[in-house]
Amino acid sequence: RELKLRNYEPVDEELKKRKLPQAKPASVEDKVKDQLEAAKPEPIIDEVDLSNLAPRKPDWDLKRDVAKKLEKLEKRTQRAIAELIRERLRGQEEELASAVGSAKQEGSDSD
Repeated sequence: RELKLRNYEPVDEELKKRKLPQAKPASVEDKVKDQLEAAKPEPIIDEVDLSNLAPRKPDWDLKRDVAKKLEKLEKRTQRAIAELIRERLRGQEEELASAVGSAKQEGSDSD
């Protein structure tokens, strides 16, 4: 094994020969600059679409949960409207029939 003296300052001339020269710190500036440049975030999107960033409306989950119930109610409403229309048409038919009947009677009376 060979003796290497890095921090020790020997007094003996023979040991001074074995002393290693003062180490110079390596320049890390280039490495640091490269790392800093690599770490800089590059803008991926130039323009930001605000509609994508806007939060959902506060009641979106309520609408989702109630949608099925609303479908059932919509069907019932359509049936009820159709039934009301049918009843109104029946009433008009009866009124029309009575009007036609009375018109026939008046026509036969005037003969």
